[in-house]
Amino acid sequence: MKFQIISDSSCDLGREECRRLGVGMVSFYAALGDETYYREERDISTREFYQRMADNPGVFPKTSMPTVEDYLEAFQPLAAQGSPILCICLNSRFSGSYQTARNAAQELAEEYPDVPVRVIDSQLATVLQGLLVEEAAHLRDLDYSLEQAVQALEPLPMTGRIFFTANDLEYLRHGGRIGKAAATTGSLLKVKPLIGYKEGELVTDGIAQGRKKSLQRVQELFFRFLEREALDLDQYSVATGFGLDQEEHRVFAQQVYEGLLARGWDRPEVKRPRQIGVTIGVHTGPTPIGVGLMRRAVPRKG
Repeated sequence: MKFQIISDSSCDLGREECRRLGVGMVSFYAALGDETYYREERDISTREFYQRMADNPGVFPKTSMPTVEDYLEAFQPLAAQGSPILCICLNSRFSGSYQTARNAAQELAEEYPDVPVRVIDSQLATVLQGLLVEEAAHLRDLDYSLEQAVQALEPLPMTGRIFFTANDLEYLRHGGRIGKAAATTGSLLKVKPLIGYKEGELVTDGIAQGRKKSLQRVQELFFRFLEREALDLDQYSVATGFGLDQEEHRVFAQQVYEGLLARGWDRPEVKRPRQIGVTIGVHTGPTPIGVGLMRRAVPRKG
């Protein structure tokens, strides 16, 4: 029997794409100010939550991880069918979602001791976690067993890289990513942070003057990385992501596509909108935008 896949909503694939892939989603909770917590992509869409953030500047959102009960609700129907389960969770350095899913799996084993469940710490976030989930679905569809898939996926997270920027330093300050003085100075000088993600950690890639320049610099950093590492993109998945402004993403993604095309890679999937979820958006505000890539378990064209 094919294994089935569950991911927490920080994979940023969205409910419709998860449904298309045959992947179950367990939602994080998000609240703005003192409002009620909503289940991401269930009670409220990512776009609607970002719009509320944009309409309420200075009101900072909060997230809460899924509960054991949330995971059990996703696991139990699959276990009742006897399906092996692969659960992929947000980087455990950022959230307790992974440990919560493990606790749920242990509780499930009391009722379904013969159903194999593997919970893995993706060591990733946002579009990279989504790429890992997509790769898991591809392996499932190639009839990999659960254990074969886990072994094939294991080395991929350390190959993941993201280059992105955000427009509002106050969200980064509120989330503890930068200090108050740096945020105030940055706002006065109208500089934008360039942020990277590699080896399971957020890293600083510098600053740029203004939004337009920061988007250019993100692309430059991405293309320089490809050239420095001499990567064969046929062995990698690539994705762009954004927060609220889909038109800004359309222009950015087209520029990424044209840059790849000029370097010999026709990768139109970078133009497909991928909305960065509120699990990350609470730290960036509604304006994150960037590009990421991760090696595939099974090389393929396009």
